[in-house]
Amino acid sequence: MDSRVSELFGGCCRPAGGGAGGPLRGRGGTAPGGGGGGSKAKKKNGRSRGGKANNPPYLPPEAEDGNIEYKLKLVNPSQYRFEHLVTQMKWRLQEGRGEAVYQIGVEDNGLLVGLSEEEMRASLKTLRRMAEKVGADITVLREREVDYDSDVPRKITEVLVRKVPDNQQFLDLRVAVLGNVDSGKSTLLGVLTQGELDNGRGRARLNLFRHLHEIQSGRTSSISFEILGFNSKGEVVNYSDSRTAEEICESSSKMITFIDLAGHHKYLKTTIFGLTSYCPDFAMLVVSANTGIAGTTREHLGLAMALKVPFFIVISKVDLCSKATVERTVKQLERILKQPGCNKLPLLVNSDDDAVTAAQQFAQSPNITPIFTLSSVSGENLDLLKVFLNILPPLTNSKEQEELMQQLTEFQVDEIYTVPEVGTVVGGTLSSGICREGENLVVGPTDDGKFLRLKVCSIQRNRSACRVLRAGQAATLALGPFDRSLLRKGMVMVSPEMNPTICSVFEAEIVLLFHATTFRKGFQVTVHVGNVRQTAVVEKIHGKDKLRTGEKAVVRFRFIKHPEYLKIGAKLLFREGVTKGIGHVTDLQAIITKENGLEESLGPGQLSF
Repeated sequence: MDSRVSELFGGCCRPAGGGAGGPLRGRGGTAPGGGGGGSKAKKKNGRSRGGKANNPPYLPPEAEDGNIEYKLKLVNPSQYRFEHLVTQMKWRLQEGRGEAVYQIGVEDNGLLVGLSEEEMRASLKTLRRMAEKVGADITVLREREVDYDSDVPRKITEVLVRKVPDNQQFLDLRVAVLGNVDSGKSTLLGVLTQGELDNGRGRARLNLFRHLHEIQSGRTSSISFEILGFNSKGEVVNYSDSRTAEEICESSSKMITFIDLAGHHKYLKTTIFGLTSYCPDFAMLVVSANTGIAGTTREHLGLAMALKVPFFIVISKVDLCSKATVERTVKQLERILKQPGCNKLPLLVNSDDDAVTAAQQFAQSPNITPIFTLSSVSGENLDLLKVFLNILPPLTNSKEQEELMQQLTEFQVDEIYTVPEVGTVVGGTLSSGICREGENLVVGPTDDGKFLRLKVCSIQRNRSACRVLRAGQAATLALGPFDRSLLRKGMVMVSPEMNPTICSVFEAEIVLLFHATTFRKGFQVTVHVGNVRQTAVVEKIHGKDKLRTGEKAVVRFRFIKHPEYLKIGAKLLFREGVTKGIGHVTDLQAIITKENGLEESLGPGQLSF
């Protein structure tokens, strides 16, 4: 797949003739009664039950792990059975990091049996009691009738169970917002997070801009963060009703942090830094209905695919266009998504039912790409996007998070500020371990490869105070009187026990996505690896003299300014003008510095490895 992403970067989009069939529309996917994710309906004991012509519909069999639980019925359980069910719910909530989905009326093998109205009412009552016992709320996502093998209407109900937040441990998903300039990215975020529709002239986006020139031009040039919360009942929690960021965090069980990136080609390096450094869980590609796929849209799509960030698409400004224009833009997107370079299956979302199906399938299958058509001015279909974001599950389960938390502390420095009466503050993501207030860490590498001692004075997460930071969470750390001039983006703060590997020379297996001529030794490119962004020169191409578009090779790079902290296996993206390539780090030439503890020349409180 990687070599074919070059079609998106090179700007040569060949029509694929539509691909196999149209996009998934309406009630496809794992919706109860829909046949279970496109799988064929199965027969029970070789024949259809009840003598009906239709085979009984199935969902995929229930998985032992994960946060989805099938229950045929929950009518008047005994006390022992009830305690067992509560324990089971705790496990599912833990697997989903505070969220679980219950399918009521479904056997463990996935057979959609359904329940009568009375049985369903009793089962939901039991489920509500179970949720109260574990400190959670339940929300009915959808109901579906099953009409085989019975003359009495039988229903299946899908229920979202979400824990009420405790100790600020809400579920936090990061969504990077991509798209061409003037596609309506910042306006859409303003409408979602402020709770007020736009006036058609960009009023909703004004609160998101960080600089005067952004307000004057209407174009985002920096990375900004906006938060949208959902409470345990699935209701939106945002800045409407004059809430503060702290109140949104306190009221929310689930937080969506939008990373608003720049659309203009001039700010492409900022956009790439946002995608590589902030580790988004998902990306939202915003396309204007009236202009279609224009400018940097294809390039942003290629970046998301190259970095393997699952993305969904929002077609904005549908209020400006005729229905035919919107349909043309949808068809244009479907054609590109079905190309061999993308190999995606578009899922057009037209109803709440589609939004629930899209959220569940999107997390389970990397090939599904939901498409929304909405307006930030009229509010058309805006609720469908909120339903989707509310149900969207995390990509990592609790076990993977626990494993990361067992490792030594490692915090990536992405932003550096000076705050009056607080001192130096760094923003970034904790990639492993646990960070606490008052903890002593070391930060580096400096230009000469050293690491310096510092102390974490306080932590803020989503603009509210936090005592403990866990792996995968983004936050800002106050460092007190630490000299800001010693810090730069791309540094890491690690536990003193860790012996970090720093290097100026490294090797990577790359794919050259696009280059106008030939890629040779001595060529200089800007390399992005996580939060590291620096110019590097090509020292050697193993086994070849030169590379052309689409070719693979192992290449040795040398940073031209200062050493960096890298890990083997880290994703790499490099660019220079129209030249672009991706790959992963395969080898490091580690720099060995003196291991005699403190160096006198560095002054007190500064550590060298």
